Amino acid sequence: MAENFDVVIVGGAVMGSSVAYHLLRDTGFKGRVLIIDKDMTYAKAASSLSLSSIRQQFSTSVNIGASLYGIDFLREAAKTLSVEGDEPAIHVQENGYLYIATTAGSGDILRVNQLLQTKSGADIQLLTPSATLTRFPWLNCEDIDCASFGASGEGWFDGYTLMQGFRRKARSLGAVYQQGEVVSLHKSSGIIQSLQLASGETINCGVMVNCCGASGARALAAMAGAHIPVYAKKRCVFTFAASEQIRDCPLIIDPSGVYARTEGKHYVCGYSPDDSGESDAATDFEVDWPIFEDTIWPVLAHRVPLFEAIKPGRAWAGHYDMNIFDHNAIVGKLPGADNLYLAAGFSGHGMQQSPAVGRGLAELIIHKQFTTLDLSDFAFERIALGSPLLEKNVI
Repeated sequence: MAENFDVVIVGGAVMGSSVAYHLLRDTGFKGRVLIIDKDMTYAKAASSLSLSSIRQQFSTSVNIGASLYGIDFLREAAKTLSVEGDEPAIHVQENGYLYIATTAGSGDILRVNQLLQTKSGADIQLLTPSATLTRFPWLNCEDIDCASFGASGEGWFDGYTLMQGFRRKARSLGAVYQQGEVVSLHKSSGIIQSLQLASGETINCGVMVNCCGASGARALAAMAGAHIPVYAKKRCVFTFAASEQIRDCPLIIDPSGVYARTEGKHYVCGYSPDDSGESDAATDFEVDWPIFEDTIWPVLAHRVPLFEAIKPGRAWAGHYDMNIFDHNAIVGKLPGADNLYLAAGFSGHGMQQSPAVGRGLAELIIHKQFTTLDLSDFAFERIALGSPLLEKNVI
């Protein structure tokens, strides 16, 4: 006999668990919540492999607002997500992002963005070349036009612990977690009535939420009759050691797309290539080592002379759930069924946006509207209308 749940969330990493937590903490919700995931180890989930950074240096109000809520949540997460006095150690480190614009261009973009960011309440400072060099004397500023720096509210944190914190808190509030893979959906009169698992089990649902990420969001949407432009794209993260430690080093973002920041006594770095094709380029978790030597290191050595002599360390690869339409999240109701909701296509921003999106989806499900932060700019309708949410600060 099929078991009944008011909300079934498919995908139980940071986003799915945030949705579950926010549903169950809302006094207006009295239902049962089930979270299904095909791999409860989350070994290859983006939540486990992410660098877990947070910034407000976006060019759109909805992204800035989501991350402003995110940093507020992270600062209090230990208490908010505590269970029986056991507090998750999120370790928020607010060293800031440092966006660099060179004389070759992009300075005007940083200037315009900074006006919107500060108007929205973000603590972002616009620095001249001399001010940049004074604050960061280890930086090569010869070709810099300007830089923007997150003086507070930006940095990085322990994303894996945040995911586990959401999961543990959701369980304590009554959420049920089950390992399984959805293989089909049963619809009737425009409503998803039930989900069929690979085990043969049938689960009845009142609402279904698709939080499958890179590993299956598009396939699950297709089962409901909807197409979403979300594809798995591989990203590699490299580590290295330098002869000196830069104190309070921010996350440096070069105009080339190369980035680097501290990680304990070492550094982590990466690169964001332009791979927006309609294919799942990410089919493996093998590290593409030539990226470091051919693309990343030359940029880092130019931008930070201290990095001319380094010792490469370990590296790993993970998958973005890339929304190739406009590199922004798709959040809200999804065509194909009246009771189908989606949180996917975060394109590398899912970890930092998980608190805001979890809360927003819970509001939509319970109250039929956003009651706090308006996330309607993330709605699927923009894709159907061919009207992208243009974000100039993509990394």
